[in-house]
Amino acid sequence: MKIRKAVIPVAGMGTRFLPATKAQPKEMLPVVDKPIIQFIVEEAVAAGIEEIVFVTSLGKRAIEDHFDRNFELEYRLHTNGKKKELDSILEISDMAKFVYVRQRSPKGDGDAVLAARPVIGDEPCAVFYGDDIIDAKKPAIKQLMEVYDRYQDPVSGLCRVPRKDVSRFGVVDAQEVAPRAYEIRRFVEKPTVAEAPSNLVHVGREIITPEIFDILERLKPDRSGEIRLAGAYAEFLKHRPMYGCEFEGTWYDCGMKLGLLKTQVIYGLRHPEISKEFKKFLKTL
Repeated sequence: MKIRKAVIPVAGMGTRFLPATKAQPKEMLPVVDKPIIQFIVEEAVAAGIEEIVFVTSLGKRAIEDHFDRNFELEYRLHTNGKKKELDSILEISDMAKFVYVRQRSPKGDGDAVLAARPVIGDEPCAVFYGDDIIDAKKPAIKQLMEVYDRYQDPVSGLCRVPRKDVSRFGVVDAQEVAPRAYEIRRFVEKPTVAEAPSNLVHVGREIITPEIFDILERLKPDRSGEIRLAGAYAEFLKHRPMYGCEFEGTWYDCGMKLGLLKTQVIYGLRHPEISKEFKKFLKTL
């Protein structure tokens, strides 16, 4: 079955970026002149996704407004002859069909994904997390879709990191079964360097199947009171294999201050309007 829909949980409070996220979603923080969440939506659309389900919470209205029409702004840009700017904002609302559902309380990423099931139905779907920009010639989620097409089981996005950094991430124990495709044996959350089974870490891209939704519906909260997607994967792996895709591309972790700043610098150096002057400025530091 073709993957037509995507779930993007955006209900988190973004406490790492306070006070900037006190009154705006962290997903709306800009990388030069485009919010993080727009990069993610553009990747989904480039891979053929037609419908995007945002799982939101209180204080996330700016995301809905960003992907909606703004007739007053459109009128002012039109009357002032700013065609380039007008075209850029019209493209945003036309990219896909957008649906918004609420996560009633912060009970984990699995609970957030489960909130989207009434919209997704009994279809496989993509899942994106709002912290990760992946710059790739072929959209990263498209690469995961190709692995899904081969095996018809859930697929997680994977990326290699230096071994000294593995304790910051969820790490997989996996066996390569095809170029850049892995059968996952288990997930190990934030292991020590000595305990880590590999340096392949789990990045915020997923393909999940209706079976994962079924498991989430009956999964009990963990010790922190949350329902986690990793817990659903652990249950799934007791009976069926799941897979990982070591995507080709560059992963930018925008969920931390330093990661976001690095991303802004890299994209600033590429931006056609400011790259030359920005490069000159950086050389003065």
